[in-house]
Amino acid sequence: MEIQEIQFIQSSTGLKGMPVFDPPEFAFIGRSNVGKSSLINMLCSRKGIAKVSGTPGKTRLINHFRITSVQARERSEHWYLVDLPGYGWARLSKEQREKFDGMIRTYLAKRENLACTFVLIDSRLPAQKIDLEFLDWLGNEEISFIILFTKIDKLSKTQLAANLSAYRNELSKYWEEIPAIIPVSSVTKQGKTEILDIIQKMLVEILGSL
Repeated sequence: MEIQEIQFIQSSTGLKGMPVFDPPEFAFIGRSNVGKSSLINMLCSRKGIAKVSGTPGKTRLINHFRITSVQARERSEHWYLVDLPGYGWARLSKEQREKFDGMIRTYLAKRENLACTFVLIDSRLPAQKIDLEFLDWLGNEEISFIILFTKIDKLSKTQLAANLSAYRNELSKYWEEIPAIIPVSSVTKQGKTEILDIIQKMLVEILGSL
């Protein structure tokens, strides 16, 4: 898949304010400071698509981008990349956290054209309770998701292998079938082709092939 055009559509605070879309949507979410904006920019091969900030919790709205992509046979397709606010902002008040949490979960559970959610997890950290609880909620809601193990360029191959193994072992305590995990880096671009191939495959399944 080759991304040809990216158009920012709008930012929303909930389902009622969102545009009415027919094409499939692919959402990206993770705890604050997990590298989500950098990853989105890397996937799109553009700088500044998603704003990168050293301050956790920069994204506080649901942002829609219209993507025009071309697959190998020159067939143009349209889909939407959705940049979701992060969860687990320690600096926010309890009331603010509950507000954003409700906004995110309502979108994920009720957005009919949501095809898949990519959940970003920091590969350098041991399994965090907040991430495990969020993944469990997605599973209970039967929301399709894939885990992106971020910032792998900051680990040696041995450390990455050990952390991946430990994370899978932790997930096996709660899941009969371990969710898919893709190691990614916005610096080396590892995982980019795999993520775009997954999106392309889902588009073919949803929209049909020629």
